[in-house]
Amino acid sequence: MKTSKFLFVAATSAIVLSSCSKLGNLSSENFTVTPTPLEVIGGEVPATINGTFPVKYMKKKAVVTVTPVLKYEGGETAGQSATFQGEKVEGNGTTIQYKVGGVYTMKNTFAYTEPMLNSELYARFDAKLGKKVVSIPEVKIGYGVVATSQLLNRCIINGSTAPDAFQRIIAQKQEASIKFLINQANLRTSELNNVSIKDLGNILREINDNEETRALQNIEVSAYASPDGKYDFNEKLAEKRQDASADYLKGELKKIQMNANIDTKFTAEDWEGFRELISRSNLQDKDVILRVLSMYQDPEEREQQIRNMSEVFTDIKESILPELRRARLIVNYEIIGRSDEQIVAQFNSDPSKLSVEELVYGANKLASDEATRQQWNEAIARQYPSDYRALNNMAQQAIANGQTEVAQSYLKRASSINKNAPEVNTNLALLAIKDGDIAAAENYLAKGSGSETFKEVLGNLNIAKGNYTQAASDLAGVKSNSAALAQILAKDYTSAKNTLANIKNGDAITSYLQAVLAARTGDASTVTSALAKAIKQDASLAKRAVNDCEFEKYASAVKSLVK
Repeated sequence: MKTSKFLFVAATSAIVLSSCSKLGNLSSENFTVTPTPLEVIGGEVPATINGTFPVKYMKKKAVVTVTPVLKYEGGETAGQSATFQGEKVEGNGTTIQYKVGGVYTMKNTFAYTEPMLNSELYARFDAKLGKKVVSIPEVKIGYGVVATSQLLNRCIINGSTAPDAFQRIIAQKQEASIKFLINQANLRTSELNNVSIKDLGNILREINDNEETRALQNIEVSAYASPDGKYDFNEKLAEKRQDASADYLKGELKKIQMNANIDTKFTAEDWEGFRELISRSNLQDKDVILRVLSMYQDPEEREQQIRNMSEVFTDIKESILPELRRARLIVNYEIIGRSDEQIVAQFNSDPSKLSVEELVYGANKLASDEATRQQWNEAIARQYPSDYRALNNMAQQAIANGQTEVAQSYLKRASSINKNAPEVNTNLALLAIKDGDIAAAENYLAKGSGSETFKEVLGNLNIAKGNYTQAASDLAGVKSNSAALAQILAKDYTSAKNTLANIKNGDAITSYLQAVLAARTGDASTVTSALAKAIKQDASLAKRAVNDCEFEKYASAVKSLVK
């Protein structure tokens, strides 16, 4: 609670209620309360009380302590007191002049509890005249608490599911390289026996023998000549290297009886390859060479400028140019994984033969219902105990079922495996919001970025904090009760109406929010029809509706609904 701030000005007119021997009574006319009725914001009920001491009320030896008290069924909550004193009192209270009276402001905040929905605000007084205790009857100065924001506790908030990384079709590439001697295009045995060529042949055979799980896309041959010598000669040389390499591949394909197209191309002078090798080299003047390449576009001019650097050109001839006299052979293919039907069949027969990604994919996408999904997740937890995702996803299921303690247990185990997992932290934040622990929710959500429901949970956190406009922005596009609640609280009634109309499988809170929205927009018929539906869906809402200040103007109609 904040320390009360007081502002005093001379009262221009007031009725003197005191006599010369005692303090008189005060009335509700001496007080205004903002807002009226009060409203819950961020789990608290703020109240600004403006009071007036009439002229000739505060006797010079009087001391009056004012305490706001919120009364409700079963109890009351006192707010922060403020003390005022007459002119002849030496104390710490605020002095009120007898002849002019004074006005004051008290700012109070009450921690909200459910019974406060039906409550009344009183000003309570403790007074003395000198050493004598004087009785001043307490005064009712306000009524009711609008607690619409607390409906957040009854909104279903979606937990975050940890995703799978399953890909049924995975693109793969196998590359081999054949090097040529200077000015030659013949294939040397030593080159055809290198490891990359052998691996390329193995991949081709594997693709050919496993058509169900491997699919060839294409084969590429790219041949090059180094950028030294005459361009016309290099162009013909690169083309010969291309043809020789393609003919070799055709022969290999014929041996394994595999039909495939070969895409060929050649590059007369491989300046790009030259630039790349120079950049990666340790040549002393490599920066100078790179500048030459950027300054001169004509191939002959480039070559001449580089040859002029006689010392470095010797190194280039020995370490760079031989690497550019080559052909690249590339096999592009796809690995084809199990189909959805095959994954389900394998799970039913022996789930231990499925990879973790297949299992998580199956749990997230292929399970026919929540019970079956639970079985998939339990299998993952058994087979892959170091993977947090199954535990998180079982927690998400528990959250959807309202089993917060079960969810908390799963999330504790998941966090012990990966404390930084965004889905785990988002779900922990969600539970903290439900528990009213805003500080914990903020700490968890700081590590939840990237999860699928991060924005939604952030929006709900902002509702809990009383940041309604930001909450509505966070939840834009989400069709849920909490999104509609944020829009109602932010007074964006058009958006709220659209959201409520598009919620799939709306529940009692959906109907209740429609009634609240109707009450705020003056739609009397929808107030009664939506409330009737809400109470039919959840009878416990009847008591709330009777006490809800949102329906103050429709009190008689609401009472008739719950009889």
